[in-house]
Amino acid sequence: MNAQLAVKPRSVGSVIHDWHPEDAAFWARTGNRIANRNLAISIPALLLAFAIWQMFSAVTISLPQVGFKFDTNELFWLAALPALSGATLRIFYSFVVPMFGGRRWTAIATASLLLPAVWLGIAVQDTATPYWHFVAIAILCGLGGGNFASSMSNISFFYPKAKQGFALGMNAGLGNLGVSATQFVIPLVVTFGLFGAIAGAPQLTAEGKQLFLQNAGFVWVPFLVICAIAAWFGMHDLAAARSSFTEQAVIFKRKHNWLMCWLYIGTFGSFIGFSAGFPMLIKTQFPDVNPMTYAFLGPLVGALMRSVGGWMADKLGGALLTFWVFALMIVAVFAVVHFLPHHGQGGNFHGFLGSFMALFVLSGIGNASTFRMIPVIFRTLHERWAANENEEGKAAATRQAGIESAAVIGFSSAIGAYGGFFIPKSYGTSIVWTGGPEMALYGFVAFYATCLLVTWWWYFRRGAETPC
Repeated sequence: MNAQLAVKPRSVGSVIHDWHPEDAAFWARTGNRIANRNLAISIPALLLAFAIWQMFSAVTISLPQVGFKFDTNELFWLAALPALSGATLRIFYSFVVPMFGGRRWTAIATASLLLPAVWLGIAVQDTATPYWHFVAIAILCGLGGGNFASSMSNISFFYPKAKQGFALGMNAGLGNLGVSATQFVIPLVVTFGLFGAIAGAPQLTAEGKQLFLQNAGFVWVPFLVICAIAAWFGMHDLAAARSSFTEQAVIFKRKHNWLMCWLYIGTFGSFIGFSAGFPMLIKTQFPDVNPMTYAFLGPLVGALMRSVGGWMADKLGGALLTFWVFALMIVAVFAVVHFLPHHGQGGNFHGFLGSFMALFVLSGIGNASTFRMIPVIFRTLHERWAANENEEGKAAATRQAGIESAAVIGFSSAIGAYGGFFIPKSYGTSIVWTGGPEMALYGFVAFYATCLLVTWWWYFRRGAETPC
């Protein structure tokens, strides 16, 4: 590589044509600065995406208070539907960055979140708004969930492999704070006329208290506009990251793509599912407790621990960390069951809360450790396959490993996000069938046991196929 490349990447407008993050001189002089700039814009955009994605986890609690006649099962559906649509959209979003460019897609995807935010602000102002409107809005909130796959795929291209654990952990961890933000901000802003008369009149509860539920959607609008503009003018597209769908689609033939999808259901699927279902679970099991006083705490600690988990995974190894995450999550679920009331009797809320905080902490760490495993796995595989190639062949293998790693990161995030649908729905189904959520929780234990075995066999044990 010549000295000029090491000093400054060749670019045309917002498109960078020469990008070599593994070159130490290039990275130290210009690569680090450009990568961090894109990360700095990506993080708030992803935070807002998560806030929109999980709006209904905070809004469903208040809908019956202002006169909407939705039953408990319908409310659980509203909490679960954004995860279902978001997970499905992630499948498509996983492959768009290499085809369209990270800057362009981040800006467009962020702007698209204005649709559910504005529609929710309008819909909640009339109690005659039919249920299907809220179903449609909840599905559109999934646009925010889809953004995660494209955001993580995009950031993975900017950083050298040695720093991807930290970069992906920061992007995802601070982005995940949007879940906590929405559960903290919405209960606060609905209590007063944030935008005055321009946003509409308040709704009245049965006790005569005023609520401004429209603020749950409108509060995000100015921030979405700012972030979309910042992404369009401040981020970059990497020509080196461009690839066709055919090049990326090879991951569907890779066994380790499907194994990592399974593990990510256990980590991120747990995080987003617990986040979506936590307020309603508190409300049904501890009716004397205000759910929104505590609901934001779990997503907060989980998101922060994802950032920490990225650093830990870089230091300790992703497989070791992931193995112990699943082992301890099994213990934490049994603790949750222990502290639940049984048939409406007993129960210890503080023990329940502490046990759930442990689950959020562990799932946050596991989110980062599983994502740290992916680049290592695919780099190892391609290095093996190209061991007898010349320098050109090895360079091509390194590029293909990066393309497949980014695609797997995006696709596994899509599959993992289905946990955000199944966990709240499993609570509701378990309560309907058995009168309590215990059946669902025991199902989680069985699933985590399979994740523990997958991690140990393929990635952690001595002689594992791809240790990482």
